[in-house]
Amino acid sequence: MPPSQSLPRRATVTMAMAALTASLCALLPQALMAQAPAGMRGTLVVTNKTPGTATIIDVASGRTLATLPTGHGPHEIVLTHDGRTAIVTDYGTGPQPGSTLTFIDVPSKRVTRTAPLGEYRRPHGLVLLPGDSLVAVTSEANRALLLVRVATGEIAKVIPTEQNGSHMVGITADGTRGWTGNMGSHTVSELDLVAGKSLRTIAVPAQPEAINVTPDGREVWVGSNATGFVSVVDTRTGAVSTAAEGFGWPYRVLYSPDNRLVVMPDLRKEELRFIDRASRKELGRLTLTGKAPQGIIFSPDGKYVFLSYSQDATVAIIDVAARKVLGEIKAGETPDGVVYTPNVTTP
Repeated sequence: MPPSQSLPRRATVTMAMAALTASLCALLPQALMAQAPAGMRGTLVVTNKTPGTATIIDVASGRTLATLPTGHGPHEIVLTHDGRTAIVTDYGTGPQPGSTLTFIDVPSKRVTRTAPLGEYRRPHGLVLLPGDSLVAVTSEANRALLLVRVATGEIAKVIPTEQNGSHMVGITADGTRGWTGNMGSHTVSELDLVAGKSLRTIAVPAQPEAINVTPDGREVWVGSNATGFVSVVDTRTGAVSTAAEGFGWPYRVLYSPDNRLVVMPDLRKEELRFIDRASRKELGRLTLTGKAPQGIIFSPDGKYVFLSYSQDATVAIIDVAARKVLGEIKAGETPDGVVYTPNVTTP
């Protein structure tokens, strides 16, 4: 165009920068994934609380393969060992308590069943039992742990905890014992999953949310929201000792596949802590300001963890040995629970 009709130099530069920014944003997932381990492949399934969805993601490309509907407020998720079936707890929102589980066929990228839990409301923590035929799920509102058949979604057994706010659950490797953190009663409960009854209740620091039991059943690690303490229950004696302190919100307890390391995201202080399980010595921590870390899962080889960032709507890939974020993958809004399989899901 004639010089008299040309755009001012500043406007031309601004338009060029905007175009460049748009191009970089379009390539962002691939750029971030370029920092991930070479050759890493597999599939993530992530729950997104606010929209009530689950996202299936290809790890190698960072591409979202499907976004599927769940019930209101999906929180936790587990994946069968063959990587085919994901199960989601539909916890509900504040005014709408949930009472369903959502079953997802991962390879076909579709919801196969929404299983009603009837009177049992606020399903939250869940763990698959050995053999993947049963899944244990807490019913927070009903002070109970349910055993649900994976094949049909039917409730096989109801085990009362008789404690308030039974929120999360840990299961021993042999599938015979379960431990719930009871946030309203400030206790943990040991449950006999075979006989279907509560065995004992142990007092712990206030508002125990995060909980897990070692595979051998000897230690129960518990994070208490009101005190910022992480306690360990010796299951043989019932003694409670302090393993760590100074947390803002110890959101989850996760053991490495070799059972030597404990990793714990702190939602309020926005950190990820690495603790040696045997010595209880802190090995290091990652600062994750502005991320709001929540759900976490190890890769099967224990080299990496996948950590959901609720504030950022992403899932981070973290090198465990280096304690370093390698890359981030876009998820849905307010992601929480996350699972991983090395299986590749076709687009």
